[in-house]
Amino acid sequence: MKALKTFTNGLVKENPTLRLVLGTCPTLAVTTAAINGVGMGLATTAVLIGSNAVIAAIRKIIPDKVRIPAFITIIAGFVTIVQFLLKAYLPAIDAALGIYIPLIVVNCIILARAEMFACKNSVPLSIIDGLGMGIGFTIALVIMGSIRELIGNGTIFGINVTASLFDPAVIMILPPGGFLAFGVLIGLLNKFTSVKIKKTGCAGCNVQCGVYAAGKEGDA
Repeated sequence: MKALKTFTNGLVKENPTLRLVLGTCPTLAVTTAAINGVGMGLATTAVLIGSNAVIAAIRKIIPDKVRIPAFITIIAGFVTIVQFLLKAYLPAIDAALGIYIPLIVVNCIILARAEMFACKNSVPLSIIDGLGMGIGFTIALVIMGSIRELIGNGTIFGINVTASLFDPAVIMILPPGGFLAFGVLIGLLNKFTSVKIKKTGCAGCNVQCGVYAAGKEGDA
């Protein structure tokens, strides 16, 4: 049960991009196409899983005073591995993502999970947390990239969808379009996942405030 809750937290409730608003820089920069979102999301997920696992395994022997430099060193090692793999097997994705692959080292999502979760929990739970957060990040990037690519270029994953039906709105694959899509997605997620609080007035309030007291005196 705890493992399932840990995994699902990163998908919606604590989605790193759309709820916690972390990793905004790569989110806005690489989502001009859906495939870029897939590449960045999977690369970040791999680093999240690897760094969470190692940090959780050695959390008890890392001195508290140097934990942040230790975390960054571990994360940098996994980022280097991922970058080499992309250069070797997916050079097109590596070229499209460019500087944003090495910048995963300072991605707030990864450092936040290391500090808030991995250094306080077991290896299996930390791996599950990294997987959930990584998938949530990937889903957000793919959705945002698909919207921007479809409206701005008329394609999804390079496949022509609407380009022959109407002229694409090129602004969507430019920086202003990124901010627009990002804001709309955050607003929609908040709208459909927010908890509605029933208004009950003073009668339903447990706080004995001045207004409530005055009302009681008036009734008397």
